[in-house]
Amino acid sequence: MTGAEALAALEALSDPTRAEEMAAYHKAPRRYLGVPVPQIEALVDDWRAGAESLDDRLALASALWDSDVHEGRVAGAKLLTQARVRPDDEPVWRLIASWVPTFDAWAIADHASKAGERRLVAAPRRLDEVETWVTSEHMWTRRAALVMTLPWTKDRFPKPADLAVRERVLGWCETLATDPDWFIQKAVAWWLRDLSKKDPDRVRAWLSEHGETLKPFARNEAGRMLPT
Repeated sequence: MTGAEALAALEALSDPTRAEEMAAYHKAPRRYLGVPVPQIEALVDDWRAGAESLDDRLALASALWDSDVHEGRVAGAKLLTQARVRPDDEPVWRLIASWVPTFDAWAIADHASKAGERRLVAAPRRLDEVETWVTSEHMWTRRAALVMTLPWTKDRFPKPADLAVRERVLGWCETLATDPDWFIQKAVAWWLRDLSKKDPDRVRAWLSEHGETLKPFARNEAGRMLPT
């Protein structure tokens, strides 16, 4: 499967009315086909099954991303979204990381971040690289540091190594809490809100110490699911 063939398969499912609505909603200046995510996922499943090697899948994902078509980028990200990659997942991580500076809209960024979070869970040493994103001049890169580390909010009884990562990212949240950008404020609130489901006391403590540095809407969102 070539990039051109994959894009043609997406184009065959295009819906001009939906595409126009998506362009208005997402606002990023690129081509939209109006293909719903479930239909993209069905195509991706076939492409993944038909790929002869990881290199072939990486080449297809790269070509789809480079198309700069909304659905192409979503499909490229989904081609790389899986828990285990054999024999070596470093090329997958390197491709995903290379996309981060090109993020410019939340939906595409979140699909790619889903692929990225799997590679971080598989190799937490990569958090050293992600930590450098926290101070990036590119807002979407800063945001990706939090979105890709959401898996560390999920355990009620984390192992010591995972607890250390959680505390590390809470430090990033402290750094980003003063960031005026709405998307960063929302990402900090998202991280804290998800953590509050498993460790409400830690979130209460964080908000007690740093909550006033968040904008009011983010502070409210971060604590929205805390037990009363």
